[in-house]
Amino acid sequence: MLSPADADPIGATAGSSDPLGPELRIASYNIHRAIGRDRSCSPVRIAEVIRELECDTIGLQEVSSRGGGAPEAMQMEFLAKAAGMTAVAGFQIALHEGEYGSVLLTRRRVLSVARHDLSVSKREPRSALDVEIDVDGVRTRVVLTHLGLGLLERREQVRRILRVIAETPEIEPVILLGDINEWLPRGRPLRWLHAEFGTPPAPRSFPAWLPFLALDRIWVRPRRALQSLEAHRSAAARAASDHLPIKAVVAVRLPAPSESSRAAGGGVAIP
Repeated sequence: MLSPADADPIGATAGSSDPLGPELRIASYNIHRAIGRDRSCSPVRIAEVIRELECDTIGLQEVSSRGGGAPEAMQMEFLAKAAGMTAVAGFQIALHEGEYGSVLLTRRRVLSVARHDLSVSKREPRSALDVEIDVDGVRTRVVLTHLGLGLLERREQVRRILRVIAETPEIEPVILLGDINEWLPRGRPLRWLHAEFGTPPAPRSFPAWLPFLALDRIWVRPRRALQSLEAHRSAAARAASDHLPIKAVVAVRLPAPSESSRAAGGGVAIP
């Protein structure tokens, strides 16, 4: 589901001179229903952080959209309008008052949308939002997720994600991002993902006011396309949610790798 203002984003036409340049600036941000450190709900504050990020694509988790009341209660629509972006909904929980879950905001042209069920047994519903976008004429796959709290649950969810990503041609850039909820730095889910994508930096993002856990992650395939990755540590970000956003710069146009680079790239055997 796209936002009501479903116009082509600025510079999204393939082959055009894109003012965003040849790189994709992308972020992952668990907004915690816009509830900040002071325990008040302020989508306006989240919108301020989104503007600070200066990214053209942002994966949000824990977005709550409820009808009635103030306009900002519909958080997906409010944040998309405030950021001047198109919203693609990946909500995994339907509430009596509305919907709750993940949302991808982007200024890039959306080429395709798929949603993959990652729910395990009787645990909270989980999903992966799978969106292809046009980045300066390069088809780029962005997979946004928010994994579960259970150890075995996350293992199964990562297995499913790796099967989905395995379908992507090697020439197409792939970005996996979201709140992975993996507390163990040597846990199997991280090892499997690193085997597929390479090992990126892991900036600490939780809790926002004194971060010591790297729960929020961004992986890029090929690994050499990842130009930078960092947590956004502004005063506004420390106050707006219990997670800091993390942001990356991804080069989607790279020279073909040498034969030795291909051999070193490897892959992952899905358990």
